[in-house]
Amino acid sequence: VLQNLSQTPVLRELLKEAKMPGTTIKIESPELSMEPQLIKLDQPGPLTLALYQFLTEMQETKKGVVTPKELFAQVCKKAIRFKGYQQQDSHELLRYLLDGMRAEE
Repeated sequence: VLQNLSQTPVLRELLKEAKMPGTTIKIESPELSMEPQLIKLDQPGPLTLALYQFLTEMQETKKGVVTPKELFAQVCKKAIRFKGYQQQDSHELLRYLLDGMRAEE
């Protein structure tokens, strides 16, 4: 899941902009009939910052292994079911990650 997210350029760019409080971003709809939306962002929460830092590290690191310790710790704070390192479905991780980031808005 995290490798797929790291290869999503739009997400990486939005997270880069979102890490700066007070930023206004423009979201354009692929539908021509809708006007672009301007959204002013507040200070990002710890989960959003952890995801940004992890994805940045994945893109910039020269070493072969990147460990998502801080991101995992933040996910566990939002979804206790992930504590204990037991096997979980990847789609559940993605859902809790995105829901947790939305709750920080």
